Amino acid sequence: MSTTKKIGTYRYRILALLMFATTINYFDRSIIGVLAPTLEKLFNWSNTDYANIMIAFKVAYAIGMLTMGGIIDRLGTKKGYTLSIAIWSIFGMLHALVRPAFSVIGFAAARFGLGLGESGNFPAAIKTTAEWFPKKDRAFATGLFNAATSIGAIAAPFIVGWIVHEDGKNWQIPFLITGGLSSLWVFLWFKIYKKPEVHPKLSKEELLYIQSDSEVENEEKLPWRNVLGKRETWAFGLAKVTDAVWWFYLFWGAKFLAEAFDVNIKNIALPFFVIYILADGGSILGGYLSGVFIRKGWTINKARKVTLLICALIILPVSIVAVTESKWIAIFLIGLGAAGHQAWSANIFTLVSDVFPRKATASVVGIGGMIGAVSGILADKALGSVLDQAGKSGYFWAFLIAGSCYLIILGFVHLLMPKMIPLDENLQKIQNKL
Repeated sequence: MSTTKKIGTYRYRILALLMFATTINYFDRSIIGVLAPTLEKLFNWSNTDYANIMIAFKVAYAIGMLTMGGIIDRLGTKKGYTLSIAIWSIFGMLHALVRPAFSVIGFAAARFGLGLGESGNFPAAIKTTAEWFPKKDRAFATGLFNAATSIGAIAAPFIVGWIVHEDGKNWQIPFLITGGLSSLWVFLWFKIYKKPEVHPKLSKEELLYIQSDSEVENEEKLPWRNVLGKRETWAFGLAKVTDAVWWFYLFWGAKFLAEAFDVNIKNIALPFFVIYILADGGSILGGYLSGVFIRKGWTINKARKVTLLICALIILPVSIVAVTESKWIAIFLIGLGAAGHQAWSANIFTLVSDVFPRKATASVVGIGGMIGAVSGILADKALGSVLDQAGKSGYFWAFLIAGSCYLIILGFVHLLMPKMIPLDENLQKIQNKL
């Protein structure tokens, strides 16, 4: 404890802002998933209509991931993050203006803008973490801000259930709330954030600690296209295919519980609380676990991959959710899958800063996020079509894939990046580091 006081803890103020931004991000993102059964009835949507609205978000997210990471690397974290949150807040509030006559097109347009803005959150947050934390602490720090996704997802059903009536009255209000929260965040971000090297409130001891296991980099910009030829980029991109599973829980979870167990807008809050509090625990513990392994003397390569293997095994039971007759067993299994995914996510995000120089981090995260978004698009299209044709039995295949894909993907990640040798500022391998 005395060591922590001597070093200083200012970096955790920056981490708190990342958590706040990510909470806003996921609250905004989750609202439509919670409202889905209500909006379907209100606007007479089919499963395919709903899938197309979700696809509009993911198309923009894919485009944004491919471009926003590079923009953030060029503008810097302070300006790039602000641009991202401004875009998603405006389009989040525009959902409230959609009218029944053009509901599918209107929601698709609003979701497109939301996806474009929200695509900047994780590239900016991962880049900030790489700037403010040493490698040995990054998975834990990532796990903490990544846990804020669940805080936003938990808040959404409680606030929606409190404000929105069962007949859909007041459905617009939740979409407007994030505007005020985002304004507060921008004010705090501009007041508090600077790079650690030039931050007047950062002690020399804490700066030395932050830089203790990082290479000194030049200031030359690194275009995102330079990382495309690296196997490490595609290893991360492959690991991000699992984003489709997380989005399945987020955007289709309330619909599944409504169709399988008659869960409605007024009683969805408790099931979502259970699911996402488990997800929160998974995110924090998953990030912490790999750090424990590193402190035991394991290589970063072994620590990250063993942790990912544990995550994949924890997720397996979610495969049987669709054949489970008990509502609460189904909820617990989805929560277990969400916990495993968030632990997985905290560690794969950290793979990027483990291997790539800081100035390439946002670009690589963006490319991986684009691959994850495309996976989500394909999954939405397939699931919407199957559900319209085969009814709720289509969820069987969705949960089977959700439970089993992590082990398969981990095997391919290891083949692409067997040793996790870090790359220098010119993307050349640094030998004997991990």
